[in-house]
Amino acid sequence: MPKIDPVTAPSRRGSAYPAPHDAPCADRLRHRLGDAGGLTAFGVNLMHLPPGAWSSQRHWHSHEDEFVHILSGEVVLVEDGGETVLIAGDCAAFPAGSGNGHHLINRSDAIATFLEVGSRDDRDCTTYSDIDMKTGADGAYVRKDGSPISAISRP
Repeated sequence: MPKIDPVTAPSRRGSAYPAPHDAPCADRLRHRLGDAGGLTAFGVNLMHLPPGAWSSQRHWHSHEDEFVHILSGEVVLVEDGGETVLIAGDCAAFPAGSGNGHHLINRSDAIATFLEVGSRDDRDCTTYSDIDMKTGADGAYVRKDGSPISAISRP
């Protein structure tokens, strides 16, 4: 089994969200461990979430399951039913199609690290619960009515 070095795995700081929706996620750092290992059926990411940062905009997937395992630090899971503090050793799962918008926020004063695991399905569409944005199976960001994202008003 090939060893994966998280430091040399493909990584990305921030997000691909259009402005202004990218701002809360600008400082997150995601190492794509699954990509480094050549995985195609599911993804595994090592996320470093600094104080004040969000893991994502609150969202849910039509065809992809998601799972997170907190390795260090503390985050707040925000979902439709409210907020839950997660600490090292805690896990959370989000079944595809649940409609339960979720994300993690680091409200502590230390970096939090966690694993994100998700299935990869070409049919997946993502709906963002709190903003007028979704993606289609092509991954393009659009408004919930399907109009171009450039039409989103910026505060």
